[in-house]
Amino acid sequence: MEDSFIISKILNEDTRDYGFNLLVKAYQERIYWHVRKMVIDHDDADDLTQTVFIKVWKGLTNFRADSKLYTWIYRIATNECLNFLNKKKRRFFVPINDVAAELSEKIDAGDGIGGDEIQIKLQKAILKLPEKQRLVFNMKYFDEMKFDEISEITGTSTGALKASYHHAVKKIEDFITND
Repeated sequence: MEDSFIISKILNEDTRDYGFNLLVKAYQERIYWHVRKMVIDHDDADDLTQTVFIKVWKGLTNFRADSKLYTWIYRIATNECLNFLNKKKRRFFVPINDVAAELSEKIDAGDGIGGDEIQIKLQKAILKLPEKQRLVFNMKYFDEMKFDEISEITGTSTGALKASYHHAVKKIEDFITND
């Protein structure tokens, strides 16, 4: 379904709820998995996804369409993930590495994204990355986004994103081969 159709329904007072339902149907699953890859825990991902769509609902009238609707929603979701992880770090007065260790334990406990042994190893390697590299890797590798789309979401230059992705891949390869 075209974003322009969804937006036209949302901007019309008579069809606003219908338009928002179309938007949620179109993007909820992708946003959930984007969030889930960052925070690992299903309940946290579910809560954050709901928060994302609440923010989208509140901000829709201010959406200027200078970016794609999908990109705008991803930016909101990305910011929510980073804020969540930073709050978690501050709340427990722990470095982000300890938050990554906690998330890694969730993967071991079967609370993570799941998969076979290599998939679990990959998820643990991704958790060892700095937040920005993890975000870029997830968006490029799992979501198959183009660097210009990631740039629009993160506000980072394409060159810097390519470098982050390259460093992330190298670190993941080192982790998987040396573990």
